[in-house]
Amino acid sequence: MGHLGGHLYPGSHLRFNITLYPTMNLTDSVTFLPGIGSIMANKLVKLEIKSVFDLLYHLPFRYEDRRLIGSARGVQVGEGVTVVGTLSPIKNVFTKNGKRLQTATITDSSGSLSVIWFNQTFLSRVFNSQTQVALFGKVEFFGKKPALISPEYELVTSSDSIHLRRLVPIYPETGGVSSKWLRSKIYALLQNLPMDDFFPNRGNLLQWKQALHIVHFPNDLEEVNSARHRLAFDELLLLQLAASLHRQKWQKRQLTHPFKVDQERVLKFISQLPFNLTASQNQAVKEILDDLSRPVPMNRLLEGDVGSGKTVVAAIAAHVTHLNNLQTLLLAPTQILASQHYQTLSTLFKPFGVEIGLIVGNSIKQKVKSKIIVGTHALLTTNFNDVGLVVIDEQHRFGVAQRALITSKGLSPHILTMTATPIPRTIALTMYGDLDLSTLTGMPQGRLPVKTWVVPEVKREAAYEWIKSQNSQCFIVCPFINESETLTTVKAATNEFTKLQQIFSELKLGLLHGKLKAIEKNEVVNKFRAGEYQILVTTPVVEVGIDISTATIMVIEGADRFGLAQLHQLRGRVGRGQQQSYCLLFANEITSRLKAMETHHLGIELAEIDLKLRGPGEIYGLAQAGQAHFKVATYSDLDLITQAKAAAESLLPQLDKLSVLRSLVEKDKITLVQPN
Repeated sequence: MGHLGGHLYPGSHLRFNITLYPTMNLTDSVTFLPGIGSIMANKLVKLEIKSVFDLLYHLPFRYEDRRLIGSARGVQVGEGVTVVGTLSPIKNVFTKNGKRLQTATITDSSGSLSVIWFNQTFLSRVFNSQTQVALFGKVEFFGKKPALISPEYELVTSSDSIHLRRLVPIYPETGGVSSKWLRSKIYALLQNLPMDDFFPNRGNLLQWKQALHIVHFPNDLEEVNSARHRLAFDELLLLQLAASLHRQKWQKRQLTHPFKVDQERVLKFISQLPFNLTASQNQAVKEILDDLSRPVPMNRLLEGDVGSGKTVVAAIAAHVTHLNNLQTLLLAPTQILASQHYQTLSTLFKPFGVEIGLIVGNSIKQKVKSKIIVGTHALLTTNFNDVGLVVIDEQHRFGVAQRALITSKGLSPHILTMTATPIPRTIALTMYGDLDLSTLTGMPQGRLPVKTWVVPEVKREAAYEWIKSQNSQCFIVCPFINESETLTTVKAATNEFTKLQQIFSELKLGLLHGKLKAIEKNEVVNKFRAGEYQILVTTPVVEVGIDISTATIMVIEGADRFGLAQLHQLRGRVGRGQQQSYCLLFANEITSRLKAMETHHLGIELAEIDLKLRGPGEIYGLAQAGQAHFKVATYSDLDLITQAKAAAESLLPQLDKLSVLRSLVEKDKITLVQPN
């Protein structure tokens, strides 16, 4: 800091005065607060600030240390410094170029220092003659003399300093909303909070007001962590309470069609499957059968790695539904995946004479009266009478409204959602707090791990020659359909298809991407399945739903553009038979993150690695999907998540008596995975 004169400003915690807003609720609009009209409220929306609660939880992303006070004559050019002294009257000056300058001097016991502002003519009305001020800015040469250039200012009064002479919070900003403006509004709000805390028995956590004060206006950085810990708990608690309320409401619903589970006939169905169930499949089946035996609708998430056998578990639940003379609807996000499920279920149920229906677009195979019907979004517009079970595959690909519509088909059917996306336990506890969770951990007997290599560009030709020598079917996945004007190094499926036809001139190649019509996609996939194509050049549209056991090679271009979970999903398109399969990852930059694909073959392990390196938003698209978007909390703090979950369970019976907490939960914008 150069030649600073002297002392470290001691600072003190802000004082809370008598409440000025006795009727204020935390869920009130920010327009309730003085000085925030509709224009500023619209600007604040860009910062995700709509309510008083949102403003309190708009936290600093860093702090600027403005505690050290420099002397006017002792400053060094190039340093940022706070100077406290008497400000001379401000003069408005016009330069030769027509610009307006505001000039003044600040004087303390050591001498004087020039002060310059640009185009702020109003300042001459802000300061009275000989005003005592604190200024913070960077010292630069102006002409041939050092001067404070465009400093922030604060009048020196007997009250606490909030903009200078302390650790000063710097906030995320937007046009017309500065950190200084936010500081002033949050400071005033902190002085006038209408309640001490919004939940009882907080244990060893900081008191709410204390935590808010510390996180916005700390005395030192060491105390900020404990304050953020308390506020992170608040976010998690609200999410867990919202999940508990959803679960509570769901469990109050009555099944339209109560089930009878005939254990003997279920075991007979399982015994006639062409393979033995894994231990985790047996456990999941037990959990699902227990749910189906109860008088309330099941609401369970079945999570399992690619190829772990989720569809078979769902088929057993569908069999129980069929034995109760009721319909099962299986909703899939794409026609390819729906067709795959249709074929799998047709094979499993053929010995029992059960017809499977398929509804995709305008195409209807079998009658809608079939007891088990697979479909895409087309199921949403079809009427059914006796739905006992709804299975939703890859549920995150459907909106809340779509899920609500499909589950309303049977009024209160059992709900089983399935996902192949590996979900770390911390995320499952938060995102899926209102669902029961079953996890498939094993793989069917005889499956071999897919050998995976990250391949440098210099070995591309050798890799192509190796592929030719394998005499096997191969996927080649490109990130884009068409070539990008800006990302010229990233391969596109249409261009690559043309190039690869020359490289693999003795083989037949197919092209698959999202812009093809549904009938064209099915035709390409069926030809690949039939062996008419040896290589399928495609986009990530193959991430789910294509199960071709004869394909043993997966090539992924631009692998560094994908998350590990998605790479694992793509890799899962091979290795579905008894043969050894391979995955080749081409990338512009070979990183330790990508190299993890060579040694880790479980999706959950890769998801945990990605969670630490990239964050949940990058992996799961939570912000885009409207899922939990935390300001303070993180998905990696399992202890705090567990603590919040336990607190939510204990608070739920008394929630009606905790009006502030209840209103926050009900106004919470975090979107849970809705069962209905």
